Amino acid sequence: MSYTKWVSFLLVFLCIHTMNAQDNLTGYWQPQVAINYDVAPLYSHNFSVTNRNYVLNDSEVQLSVRQLDVAHFSNLKIQDNQSIALGVQYRFRNAFEGRGDELRFTQQYNFTKKPMTIRYGHRFRAEQRITKSPTIHRFRYRFTMDFPLKGETLNMGEAYFVGNLENLLSVSKMASPEYDVRLTGQIGWQLQGGLKLQTGLEYRLENFSSGVPQNVVFLLTSAQISL
Repeated sequence: MSYTKWVSFLLVFLCIHTMNAQDNLTGYWQPQVAINYDVAPLYSHNFSVTNRNYVLNDSEVQLSVRQLDVAHFSNLKIQDNQSIALGVQYRFRNAFEGRGDELRFTQQYNFTKKPMTIRYGHRFRAEQRITKSPTIHRFRYRFTMDFPLKGETLNMGEAYFVGNLENLLSVSKMASPEYDVRLTGQIGWQLQGGLKLQTGLEYRLENFSSGVPQNVVFLLTSAQISL
């Protein structure tokens, strides 16, 4: 299957799931701004601000802010294609919905491989989500593939595709385990000055082992700057 057909298939898949899930669907628009910079040859920092906004809630159009996330990651490259990272994130939600804020700690291992044009990535994360309720421990595995949409190498100003498939397990003392799956497809552009722009869709099937799983669709937009 060619790259173009693969991208088209993924986007059609997301749209079909969205239409089939209208009776139990929440839609968000989620813009993000991120800054990456190197502290040392093998050590780097990442800062990001992410805003999540309702677009569709309980089958009704609703334009309102749900939360604001501020996050920092420290990344250490242990080999050319492997890295480990520690992250901390604070989620401001009480000011927008009257629900408690969240403090989150993350431990991460990332492995990439590029045998030909396509680059593959495997990311493993453990998270501790701290709120007024008992702490939620979440374990995540994400498979990623990205490639240029024109030619075999990505040149300045050209577009590329990023696709993710992620599985998540959340456990806590006061609730049954929760299983989620996420499927994402985005188109990005590598621009001058270390700037990347990306946009696409993400479909989430949340708590799919329960009798009433939640269907969530995101419109994603992001700007990433590497200094």
